[in-house]
Amino acid sequence: MPRTLHDGREPMGIIGASSIQSVSAKEDPHMRPRPTFCMTVAVFVLAASAAVAQQGAVDGEWRSFAGDLGSTKYSALDQIDADNVDTLRVAWRRPLVDAAYLAVDPELRFSNVSLAAPLIVDGVGYVPNAIGLVEAFDIGTGETLWGQQPFGGPDELRGTGIRGVAYWTDGTSARILVHRGEYLYALDPETGETFPDFGDGGRVDLTVGLGEGARYRWGSVPMVVRDVVVVGQSMSDTFETKEAIRGDVRAFDVRTGALRWQFHTIPQAGEFGTDSWEDDAWEYSGHAPVWSLFSADAELGYIYMPVTSPTNDMYGGHRGGDNLFGQSLVCVDAETGERVWHFQLVHHGLWDYDPPTAPILMDITVDGRSIKAVAQLTKQAFVFVFDRATGEPVWPIEERPVPQSGSPGERTSRTQPFPTRPPAFDRQGATEDNLIDFTPELRAEAIAITNRYVTGPLFTPPSIRGDGPNDTRGTIQLPGSQGGADVQGGAFDPETGILYIPSITAPFVADIVEGNPDRTNLRYVKGSRQWIGGPRGLPLFKPPYGRVTAIDMNRGEIVWMTANGDGPRHHPAIRHLNLGPLGTPGRPAPLLTRTLLFLGEGSTNRPGGARVMDGMPPEIVTNAGGRWFRAYDKATGDVVWQTELPAGTIAPPVTYMFEGKQYLLVSSGDVNTPGQLLAFTLP
Repeated sequence: MPRTLHDGREPMGIIGASSIQSVSAKEDPHMRPRPTFCMTVAVFVLAASAAVAQQGAVDGEWRSFAGDLGSTKYSALDQIDADNVDTLRVAWRRPLVDAAYLAVDPELRFSNVSLAAPLIVDGVGYVPNAIGLVEAFDIGTGETLWGQQPFGGPDELRGTGIRGVAYWTDGTSARILVHRGEYLYALDPETGETFPDFGDGGRVDLTVGLGEGARYRWGSVPMVVRDVVVVGQSMSDTFETKEAIRGDVRAFDVRTGALRWQFHTIPQAGEFGTDSWEDDAWEYSGHAPVWSLFSADAELGYIYMPVTSPTNDMYGGHRGGDNLFGQSLVCVDAETGERVWHFQLVHHGLWDYDPPTAPILMDITVDGRSIKAVAQLTKQAFVFVFDRATGEPVWPIEERPVPQSGSPGERTSRTQPFPTRPPAFDRQGATEDNLIDFTPELRAEAIAITNRYVTGPLFTPPSIRGDGPNDTRGTIQLPGSQGGADVQGGAFDPETGILYIPSITAPFVADIVEGNPDRTNLRYVKGSRQWIGGPRGLPLFKPPYGRVTAIDMNRGEIVWMTANGDGPRHHPAIRHLNLGPLGTPGRPAPLLTRTLLFLGEGSTNRPGGARVMDGMPPEIVTNAGGRWFRAYDKATGDVVWQTELPAGTIAPPVTYMFEGKQYLLVSSGDVNTPGQLLAFTLP
C-alpha cells in the first residue's frame, strides 16, 4: 500500500465572525490563534461610482479585462441565446500581430497563443498583441486603427504578450494603461501615442525602488481604480537563496505616473505581521508577489490582492511561522495602500497553492441577509467567501489539523483553513479512494504506481525524493500546483447568484532534494515537480479531468457539475466501457451572458517539457486542452452548441454589442497554428 502521512487529531475549532476557538500560543507556538481579519482602516462608504463593480459589463461594452472591476466575466447581453447560438458564424478575424510590425522586422518571433482579452470602449477594441504592444481595432470589421510604437524605436520592437490593458477616464480625458517589459505606459485611446508628462518622458520605470539588481516582469493586467493604477509582478519559482527581493504591490498616479504607494507583501520593521515570521525571517525573505489579477470595489475604494508564495515555495525551514502575507487575500485602500483586512488562505505555504485567480465581487443573500461579498477561488479547489468591506467570513471557516512534514528543519503549520461552505469544487487528496476504478485491473495498477510515493489527504507536505530501491520519490499532490482553479478564474451571474468555476483534476509530484551548497544556502530545494500519470497512459485519479461546477452563492451549495470535453474516454483500455465525457485537463476561461455560459477547452499542442514523465501521453498532461468551444445551458450544464476552433483557446472570451448585433470574440492558436482573434455573430 502507499506510504501515507496522516494526523488523527480532532478539528481545532471554527473561525467565525465573533470568536476564535483554538489551542493557545502558550501551549504550542505553531497553533496560536489566527484572526480571521484585522481592521487597520475604518470602513467607510464613499460616493457611488458610475461603474458598480459587481454588475458585470454594461452598455454592451467590455471596459475591464474581466468585464468589470469585480471580475465577474458577465454581460447581460442576450441576443445570442440557446435558440439561435447554432447559427453563429465568423464575421471577421485578425492576427495576433498586425502586418505593419512584421514589415519592420520580418524575422519577428512571437507566440501563437494569446492570453489577452480585448477591451471594448466607445466602439473601439484595444488589445495587447503577441509582442506586448497595444493595437486598436474597428469592432465591426476587425481592421487595425492604430498600433502602439516601441518607445525606443525598432530596436525595442521585440517583446512578449501580456493578458490585457486597463482603461481610465474622468469624463473629459481618457487613457489606456499598459505595461511592457520593465515599463508602464499611458496611451491616448485615439492615437496610441504616449503622454510625455507621464513618468519619465512618457513611461514609468518599474524597476525603480525594487532593490539592487532587481528586474521587473509581469504578464498580467494593471488595475485602475479612481485615479491610481496598480501593478503586481511575476517572480521565478527557481529560488537559489533564502534571501530574495519582495514582490511588493505598487500604485501610480494615472495622470503623472508618480508613485502613490507601495504595499510590502512581506511586512517590514514596525509593520503588522512581522511576528508571523520566526527569527525575523522577514528581514531576508522575498517574493510573495501578486502575479495574478486584482479586483476592486470602486464604491468602497478598495482593492483585493491575491498574494502568493514567499521564498522557497516548497520548503520553509528557513522561514518559520505562518509567513504573512504569503498566500493571503489582502484588501487595501486604493488611495493610500493601507491594509483594511486580510485572510491567510494557506499558512506557511509549501504546496505552491498560490491564490491564482482574480477575487470575484458579488452581492448575495444568505439566510435573508444581503451581503456585499468577495470570493477567492483557490488551486486547492476551495471557494473562500468574505464580506468585502469587513473581511468577516460569510460562512464559518474551520482550522483543521493537517499532515505534518518529516523533512529535516521543516516546521509545518499544524492546521489549515477549510471553508464549511461552499463544498470543494474538485477532487482533493491523493488517497486510494480517489484512484481510478474503471476496472479492477486498472485500479490495482494505479495502487502499484502510488506505492513509490508518499500519499495522503489535502495538505500532505512535500517529501524528500530518493533514488534508492526503497526510497519514495516525493509526495503525490492533488490538486497539483495548477489546480483545481487557476488564473482563468470563474464567472458570476449577478441576476441568479450562481458562480461558475472551470477546474482540472491534475496531480503532480511535490518532491524536494538537498540543496547544493555551492549554488544555494537553502537546505532543500524543489525537485522535478513532474506531472504524474496512471496505468497504461490513463490518468491516475478518477474523472472528470476538466470540469465546470455551478454553485449557488446564496446557499453555498453546488447546483450541478459536468465534464468539459471528452478526455480519454476513447482510450483502448476503457473504450469498451462506452463512458460519457471524462473531461479535458485544459485551462479555459469562461464567459457568462444572460442566456449562456461559454467555455473552450484550453491550449492544444503544448510542448511536453521536463515536467512530463517519460511515456505520459500528451493528452492527459496538465494543461492539455482541445479545439472545442461550447455554449452551456446555465441552469442545467447541458451543452447546447459547440464548434471546433482552428486550435485551442485560453484567453478570456469577450462579448459586446455593435450596430444592433451581439459579437463574441474568441482567441485561437497553438505552436502549429497561427494565432488569431475570431469574431462570431448571428447572420
